[in-house]
Amino acid sequence: MFRTRLRLPRRLPVVSVRTAAHARRSLHQVPRLRHDFSQGVPNLMSPGGFAIAWTDYMTLMVDKLNALTTGTDLEDKDTKTIILLTAREPTKAPLFNYASMAHNNHFFFRGICPQGTPMPPVLRKELEASFSSIDTLRQEFVLTAQAMFGPGFLWLVKAGPADYRLLPTYLAGSPYPGAHWRRQKTDMNSIGDEGSARPYLRNQLSGAKKRTAELPPGGIELEPLLCLNTWEHAWLLDWGVGAGGQGGKMAFAESWWELIDWEQVAKHSGVLRPDFKSAATEEAA
Repeated sequence: MFRTRLRLPRRLPVVSVRTAAHARRSLHQVPRLRHDFSQGVPNLMSPGGFAIAWTDYMTLMVDKLNALTTGTDLEDKDTKTIILLTAREPTKAPLFNYASMAHNNHFFFRGICPQGTPMPPVLRKELEASFSSIDTLRQEFVLTAQAMFGPGFLWLVKAGPADYRLLPTYLAGSPYPGAHWRRQKTDMNSIGDEGSARPYLRNQLSGAKKRTAELPPGGIELEPLLCLNTWEHAWLLDWGVGAGGQGGKMAFAESWWELIDWEQVAKHSGVLRPDFKSAATEEAA
């Protein structure tokens, strides 16, 4: 009998680890989303589903992150920086996992909007060059997400000029090249032999340029642009069999595709200026 990997109540209990002194120093907070999904994400998540996948889950991740970073050199670092600084330090695996999950989940939610946005022509042209057609890209996203054995995230990444690819990461795995060569045996993303890794702060302020020369074997530079969350807490309540029976993870992925904010994807990829506003965006504003 198959059992799901994650059993969740309708509201994930949040165990606060903050003391009064901790609360004064806690610098990591749940990010504010650009859209109000408090009543659910249209055609994707019910209010209860959104509460589990965002409000409760992110609160838990931030509480854990603050508990581990308060009073350290990482307490004022953003989650991406923490990921890159702790990925190769065996004793920092819990910190890496909480930071990476918070970062990845935020990336997922900031890539969607209530009705989706049209794909800018310049981005469409580049994606078609990489995937032959947008319909092929959609199918690859949906089928790969469905085929992922275990929870994680599926990313659209840019590996070079007009060079786009899909990248799956499992559990708290990160898409950033600087975090691919991990030395932590606490999840299935672990790579390499257990041994002495360089202290995580030794790379702290040397910048991405130094890490560029330290890519794992076969690694390439890439930039994540969009991701789909395949963790059960993102889709099981509203799309799982027995919770509406609407088709499971594949149906969830197909519905997600219709809500992608392609204008934001285009800005992240560099094909649109950050200050670009489409007619639809200006009308909504």
